[in-house]
Amino acid sequence: METISENRCFGGVQGVYAHDSAVTGCKMTFGLFLPQEAEHGSVPLLWYLSGLTCTHENAMTKAGAQAWAADHGIALCFPDTSPRGEGVANDDAYDLGQGAGFYVNATQDPWKPHFQMWDYIAEELPRVVDHNFAIDPERQSITGHSMGGHGALTLAMSLPGRYASVSAFSPIANPTQSDWGRKQLTAYLGSDEEVWKAHDSSLLMLDRGFDGPVLIDQGASDQFLNLLKPEALAHSMAARRQDGTFRMQKGYDHSYFFVSTFMEEHVAFHAEALYAL
Repeated sequence: METISENRCFGGVQGVYAHDSAVTGCKMTFGLFLPQEAEHGSVPLLWYLSGLTCTHENAMTKAGAQAWAADHGIALCFPDTSPRGEGVANDDAYDLGQGAGFYVNATQDPWKPHFQMWDYIAEELPRVVDHNFAIDPERQSITGHSMGGHGALTLAMSLPGRYASVSAFSPIANPTQSDWGRKQLTAYLGSDEEVWKAHDSSLLMLDRGFDGPVLIDQGASDQFLNLLKPEALAHSMAARRQDGTFRMQKGYDHSYFFVSTFMEEHVAFHAEALYAL
């Protein structure tokens, strides 16, 4: 594993690291914040999955999460959103290819050789982080924004017992019925819409729910509401009687100004669940 940078941050260390991934077949970069408590023992871990066009860097530098994570003694991991590099398939559109992995395992060419982001986030990167840093693998939670909110919710509901809690900012909530979803699911997984259902948080919520607390924040003035379809997820949570909170935040849009505003509450939400274990 390569250390790209390490900076002192709120008493802990914000690092950026790279490693050769057997799952994606290329070098992958991730950010990891370790609070001061990690100098003396293993700490809980909160995963943050980012959205379309993002790298590991966007949330790491814009979300303001480190201050709140330091307050609670929690580590933060910021993975990249896709494989990258020469020889990795791409597309001219911003919402497909590099920067738009959608947290699925691609089964279709030309994406299949590298775009195995589900296995990367669910299996390989957790092993890398656990092996190299003072992380408690039994205490993990997950959050994300937009495409990353989609990834956080689908991973949490599909891996029961893995995460103590799940939250999302403006998630792509119903991708099987949205242009932010149908395009990418067709490209990565093929045309069988039955296969897509495993990656739709509204459908998963209705079918199985999550075995822990859920927090969703959605900006009421989000410019992408028609693509995110938050009403589908809200309906599924109510129908499922899910232990959770869905909040429409008046006046807020899709940006990191919105995410950073409510980050303190999300970190505290996860800290409560993680320290209850």
